Amino acid sequence: MASNLDTLVTIFGGSGFLGRNVVRALCKRDYRIRVAVRRPELAGYLQPSGKVGQVHTVQANLRYPASVEAALRDSHVVINLVGVLTEGGQQTFDAVQAKGAETVAKAAAAAGASLVHVSAIGADAKSPSRYAKAKAAGEEAVRAAVPSATIFRPSLMFGPEDQFTNRFAALARISPVLPLIGGETKVQPVYVADVATAIADAVDGKTKPGATYELGGPDVLTMRAIIEAILAITNRERMLIPLPFGLARFKANFLQFAPGALRLTPDQVTMLELDNVVSDAAKAAGLTLEGLGITPDSLETIAPQYLWRFRAAGQFQRKSA
Repeated sequence: MASNLDTLVTIFGGSGFLGRNVVRALCKRDYRIRVAVRRPELAGYLQPSGKVGQVHTVQANLRYPASVEAALRDSHVVINLVGVLTEGGQQTFDAVQAKGAETVAKAAAAAGASLVHVSAIGADAKSPSRYAKAKAAGEEAVRAAVPSATIFRPSLMFGPEDQFTNRFAALARISPVLPLIGGETKVQPVYVADVATAIADAVDGKTKPGATYELGGPDVLTMRAIIEAILAITNRERMLIPLPFGLARFKANFLQFAPGALRLTPDQVTMLELDNVVSDAAKAAGLTLEGLGITPDSLETIAPQYLWRFRAAGQFQRKSA
């Protein structure tokens, strides 16, 4: 019987938050993995994810089709995880998430490789968010080039290296008050390892050809509830100051140039106005984590395993700070 080591999987964006989890999931299933990134010299930390020689990195940039074609040469499966939460220089939503997705899809089709594409819940050509519009354009390009492609739309992903729970935990460590934007907006946070498992299942051939899956965790929470959970886990008592969307958008015009955890863009504010949950249609069709036989882990279960480091006395602290 053929081994998975006979199958070469090329992952675009494999060095990112979701990517490193996908690499680990595929290594456990014995696939050969090629990680295509803009700066392969900075992705050496992926090597220990598998056996010696199982993972190797190559250079590719979605804005240059020739580099994409070279990166996926001889691949059996192609996974596109590339996305940006904020724009910078030539890395725009359209260049990366729309035109970039099209470039990968066309190259995969030309190579005869199957394709797994990761988009996002909320992808909509009519969305007021430029991020969501670009995601929708990328999905359309993928379907046109590879009709059998599997598309995944995860909700807000959390995990040890995320840019959400860690961001608010870091802010709570230095500020007595936290801004609350879209406090009643509903989100279905999903554990990044569960999303990686779903992607690995797609590589295994367990997904429906041409289907779009929506991936959410077990709980639908408001943004207020999520931030309150982060504060409870880190034993911090902080005042939450609700910001109207208009005021938040005005502040974002300046904060989009801020460094690190303080950065906030107008498009991110727009996204916070919209619920981010698995649709009833996806549930009815079984196009969810549960439909793949995956029992999703909750934020309440997973986040304490890594957010303890933001407590004043680390994992041994018991009283509120």
